[in-house]
Amino acid sequence: MIKIKRALISVSDKTGLEAFVKGLHEFGVEMLSTGGTAKLIKDQGIPVRLVSDFTGSPEMLDGRVKTLHPKIHGGLLALREDKDHMAQVDKFDLELIDMVVVNLYPFEKTIQKPNVALAEAIENIDIGGPSMLRSAAKNSQSVAVICSPEYYNSVLDEMKQNNGTLSKETSFKLSVDVFDRTSKYDQMIASYLKTKCAADQDKDDLPEILQLNFEKIQKLRYGENPHQKAAFYQDKNSSVPGVATARQLHGKELSFNNILDLDAALNIVKDFKDPAAVIMKHNNPCGAATAEDLSKAYEDALACDPMSAFGSIVGLNRPVDSATAEKIVGADFVECVIAPGFSKEALETLKRKKNLRIMEVDDFTKKDVQSFYEFDFKRVNSGLLVQGRDIGVIDNQDLKIATKKQPSKQELDALLFAWIVVKHVKSNAIVLAQGTKTVGVGAGQMSRVDSVIISIRKSNGRCQGSVLASDAFFPKADAIEAAAKAGVTAVIQPGGSIRDQEVIDAADKAGISMVLTGKRHFRH
Repeated sequence: MIKIKRALISVSDKTGLEAFVKGLHEFGVEMLSTGGTAKLIKDQGIPVRLVSDFTGSPEMLDGRVKTLHPKIHGGLLALREDKDHMAQVDKFDLELIDMVVVNLYPFEKTIQKPNVALAEAIENIDIGGPSMLRSAAKNSQSVAVICSPEYYNSVLDEMKQNNGTLSKETSFKLSVDVFDRTSKYDQMIASYLKTKCAADQDKDDLPEILQLNFEKIQKLRYGENPHQKAAFYQDKNSSVPGVATARQLHGKELSFNNILDLDAALNIVKDFKDPAAVIMKHNNPCGAATAEDLSKAYEDALACDPMSAFGSIVGLNRPVDSATAEKIVGADFVECVIAPGFSKEALETLKRKKNLRIMEVDDFTKKDVQSFYEFDFKRVNSGLLVQGRDIGVIDNQDLKIATKKQPSKQELDALLFAWIVVKHVKSNAIVLAQGTKTVGVGAGQMSRVDSVIISIRKSNGRCQGSVLASDAFFPKADAIEAAAKAGVTAVIQPGGSIRDQEVIDAADKAGISMVLTGKRHFRH
């Protein structure tokens, strides 16, 4: 057991501190402190000894040096059962410290402030705090260390049960949390500072050592299937609006699969400037559209494949109005809706659906929604694949017309719309579109011609006069022949096949216009 006789207390977050120091005082614990923490303790009528008096050294360099002193770290690191250590304690007139209560400068809150200056961020890098925490944690068999207010009550309860002492088991657990938190703190600082020198780096490079800093924000009932454990983690260094920072306004708790589909839905509607809606199912869009208003966009997206929309996720890139909300609640079963805001009337309408999950995300239309340090991760056994996100869109000047027939202005607009959507469909991916709405989607097939056939079948005849987007090149002419029979008038695809000319010839024969992008959009 560790008898708490002397505690060093210096905290930035003073939540719950009054009650905690009063509890320590009842056990006769001597308290050492600095600055504002010392004042708070003194204001409670509790004796407190300034660290500068304890060390015999004043604070210096505007408070940058306060606790970096041998009397502090000697009092923390001395092994009580080591005779040589204890002889040195006597020789150098050290006083043992049995408890450290420290939490760190609010670096995370500082860098989240809009337009924060680098100098201010650097001043909020704690030096003395992590040093004391690590010294105490290293000597957990003799020193108890508390790095968060969340432990105050349980520590006091144990001390009350054990006449002012703590078990070494409790002290060890507290020390493990210290190393966990200080490592995350250091990683947060490193990640932030890297962004400040990003302009000097080759953006094609990926880091030699990849250190990730994700914080658990939600325990999930299960993963993709009920027998799989799961939790939701947030990248604390990312400012990109997304599901992790969205606010749930109504409905049941999100599931693992809900989160995946919500993220996929957001990624699609973020790519459009006009009012856009997407109906997402199993990480694939079963309908997407843009229109002059959100209500029409949603109506057109739903019309693409209303049967598959049962149990879907709805993603929108504008605040939801009452007209759009009425159409959503009037549709078949919807799991979730995510958008950058909801009118009061729209929210009341949507809440008529008891279990509908309503998610409000930050307005991504007014922010830089991508980041140099936004990577895409894919886990494999004993490894991690890392790539840059598939971002960016193309316009007319990026297209190469490959056929004798040139696409009309209306066809070009439809082709560019379909090209954006197909990027978000699992490969092999085919999207049929009329104007700026999908009419058929073929996803995730092993052969491209099968995806074409599925998209045609899904269109229920609306493929007549449609355009077709393919996420990768056509290896044979068979898909073009099937599209021509269905009434497709124009095709957009990357090109790059050794049989490109055969495919182009098939399009010419069928009187179809074809444009090449030179860019592929595989999505596995």
